[in-house]
Amino acid sequence: MKQLTDKQQGVLDMITQYQLQNGYPPTRVEIALHFGFKSSNAAEEYIKALVKKGAIQSVPGQSRGIRLPDNSKLGLPVIGKVAAGTPILAIQHISEHLDIQGSAFSPNAHFLLRVQGKSMINAGIDHDDLLAVHKTTTAVNGEIIVARIGEEVTVKRFKKLKSQIILLAENEDFDPIHIKAQDASQFAIEGKAVGIIRRSI
Repeated sequence: MKQLTDKQQGVLDMITQYQLQNGYPPTRVEIALHFGFKSSNAAEEYIKALVKKGAIQSVPGQSRGIRLPDNSKLGLPVIGKVAAGTPILAIQHISEHLDIQGSAFSPNAHFLLRVQGKSMINAGIDHDDLLAVHKTTTAVNGEIIVARIGEEVTVKRFKKLKSQIILLAENEDFDPIHIKAQDASQFAIEGKAVGIIRRSI
């Protein structure tokens, strides 16, 4: 692949991230809206440039006619430390791909999150484990979730009450996290745990 300009790389990153999150590529209109282009023609020009440089393939006659290089063999993306305020599946967070398919888990895993700390040790989730995560924005009581609180991403057990959400650690050294109704805008569910991969003994 030929060297991309910064703007071309930005468009490629957006296409790749959209594909990871949704399972299909964006339309020209969605690309234009994302970057604030005046029309989809500008998005089309970037797509043509990316095709010419070998970064993507174009499928004529389809509104989502963008094809990324075949990364299916790469397996699940491994997410390292997540930068504040950025999508969890942003390209810069992917440290590697592990040769395992999402269908190995039920429900399907969309990514692997490298666990930081020991707050979930009593649930069998240790520091540096890879947590298989099914991307979802909802959860039921008792499920282990990946949550965003303000600018932090954490793994905790989910409990919802009428007046608040409680995120429970599985380690007596860690206090529960209480999210009251007035703080709900600072809280989001990024996914739920569907498995663990431990590569070290």
